[in-house]
Amino acid sequence: MTETHITPAHREAFSALTGGEFTNFALFSCFIDGRPSAAIVAVTRDEADYVLSPLFVAVTPDMVLTDHDGRRA
Repeated sequence: MTETHITPAHREAFSALTGGEFTNFALFSCFIDGRPSAAIVAVTRDEADYVLSPLFVAVTPDMVLTDHDGRRA
């Protein structure tokens, strides 16, 4: 069996982004570990406040993508 870190929530977020059914997404300027970045967020309303739920974050210069064996992707 192949190991994956992709959760059902990741699949749902990806499907929502690519399916075209929802339009409540925004590109949000933010910080990741104290460094400037950006995130794709879902924007919903909770009473009088807006709730931003991060779905995916932008790649930062310090990120290193690897496979499950530690090899750079």
